[in-house]
Amino acid sequence: MSTEAEPKPEKEGRTGIAAVIELVVIVAVALGLALLIQAFLVKPYKIPSGSMIPTLVEGQRVLVNRLSHRYSDPKVGDVTVFHPPAGAGSQDGSERCGDVNQRPDQACDRPVNKPSSEYFIKRIVAGPGDVIFVRDGRLYRNGKRQKDSFTTPCGAGAGCNFERPIRIPAGHWFMMGDNRGASDDSRFWGPVPTDWIIGPAFATYGPPSRIGGID
Repeated sequence: MSTEAEPKPEKEGRTGIAAVIELVVIVAVALGLALLIQAFLVKPYKIPSGSMIPTLVEGQRVLVNRLSHRYSDPKVGDVTVFHPPAGAGSQDGSERCGDVNQRPDQACDRPVNKPSSEYFIKRIVAGPGDVIFVRDGRLYRNGKRQKDSFTTPCGAGAGCNFERPIRIPAGHWFMMGDNRGASDDSRFWGPVPTDWIIGPAFATYGPPSRIGGID
């Protein structure tokens, strides 16, 4: 007959405590990773208006690559999230161009020197050194009309015609909404400095009918 003692089962109380601690650790790690990803890699945004119709609609949700512009410049054609200049989109008349001598027949050629805390999403249509003008809501860049099959025509909206050319300053990017007649964009408050850009939107994850990439 063996004299070796049989192992005693652990107390149920201790097993329950261990399970709770393990669950808390798993949740904490998951939340930490989620916050880390949002802070440095990918962040979700909700489209607040119809200024990017038909590419994006109000309420649609997109994912933005926050890491992209740390290693390379923004690219013309990117649908991008950024901080606009202070006053952009305001309803109290504070929106203004950084060029106090801006003419009524030209788009704003430089912003005020302070960013807003808000986030906008628009398409980059021109970059540093480009010479542009706008005719019937269509952008002409360095003398050539740019492809715009992805836009909603300007119609009679504000900002459809700024035919006096402007040059985009170094380190700045000109933003326009795809809904050309209903977008508050660089035409009115100027190009955006690289440092104010968060990153390009690369995918949409809601609503279900619009899940996919972004062109």
